[in-house]
Amino acid sequence: MQERAASFFSLFASTSTLICCALPALFVTLGAGASFASLLSVFPFLIVLSQYKIAISLFALVMLVVAGMVNYKTARMPCPADPDLGRACLQIRQRSRRIYTISTGIFICASIFTYIVPKFI
Repeated sequence: MQERAASFFSLFASTSTLICCALPALFVTLGAGASFASLLSVFPFLIVLSQYKIAISLFALVMLVVAGMVNYKTARMPCPADPDLGRACLQIRQRSRRIYTISTGIFICASIFTYIVPKFI
């Protein structure tokens, strides 16, 4: 259960990084500044979120590290001997690894568009 919660929390943290920081950079990179301006009129809280992009990114990174440690720790634990419980245990572990991999990919993509791409534009 701890593994599953950590994976979902890391997914939430990395997605918030994507929304607050990478989305504006992506729109500007694609030349859709006007679309982004209209998006800000609908969701004005994005301006406030982007002011704290370093803190949000660091929080997401910490959550990814914690989720990675939890996934690593629980991957080495034995599953129950009961066939049904053992199968469920393996399925939950596999799902947690997928969620963690997706979270890490989102975080890397968001970080690239937030911190690296704007330096080349």
